[in-house]
Amino acid sequence: MDGTITAAVWMPFLGTAVGAAAVLFVRNRFPEGLTRLCGGFAAGVMTAASVWSLLLPAIGQAESGGAAAFAAVPGGFLAGVIGMVLTEKAVTALYRRRNNEEKTLSGTAFMFLAVTLHNVPEGLAVGIACAGLTGKAPALSPAGVMALSLGIALQNIPEGAIISLPLRAEGTSKGRALLGGALSGAVEPIAAGIALLAAAPILRLMPFFLSFAAGAMLYVTVQELIPDAVTERSRLGSGAFAAGFVLMMAMDVML
Repeated sequence: MDGTITAAVWMPFLGTAVGAAAVLFVRNRFPEGLTRLCGGFAAGVMTAASVWSLLLPAIGQAESGGAAAFAAVPGGFLAGVIGMVLTEKAVTALYRRRNNEEKTLSGTAFMFLAVTLHNVPEGLAVGIACAGLTGKAPALSPAGVMALSLGIALQNIPEGAIISLPLRAEGTSKGRALLGGALSGAVEPIAAGIALLAAAPILRLMPFFLSFAAGAMLYVTVQELIPDAVTERSRLGSGAFAAGFVLMMAMDVML
């Protein structure tokens, strides 16, 4: 049983790391078109993940929890948007103060924050499923827990890539870009461990956590990714958005 729990807790992080490793197979310099392609694809992945991985599960869980639980979905979504706005302002102000310049953080930095936030409720979900094997939460079978963890790991593969590839496009070394992409998933085993220790309170707050992450991700997508990916001269970014959206939607629906 302990082996099943350990594997389930770490598998989603490994999926993110595998996706981040895509940066090892790209050329040293990104042409403008490929940068726009990556941005559009990332926007599509994050939009689909916000809906199928976060908002729909939040609504599903809230429906059985009464009006108070259901109110947590729009409340959490708005809190996620406001939280990213405040985080953007605070981090940018700190960055300027430390570097004595007007330069702002890149969209990739905020995308990293959004994907990391998105990974928190996924880690909590895995932790709660594992807690079921110990009798602390509604139980799944060991096979069911592993299926949940594997599904999250597979959908994390493109999420790791949408962090590492833009980092590489901005001039970061391949090793650091790989590390950045992998680290966006490091929060998952941490969140899973927390949920495993405190399953009941976390389970009650899941609709809020899920919708909070959705709000944060969609804010970054609209504010940072879509404007850079879509131009009047080219539909490349729009096509990449559709491809990323369909891929992530299909993985969420199937898994």
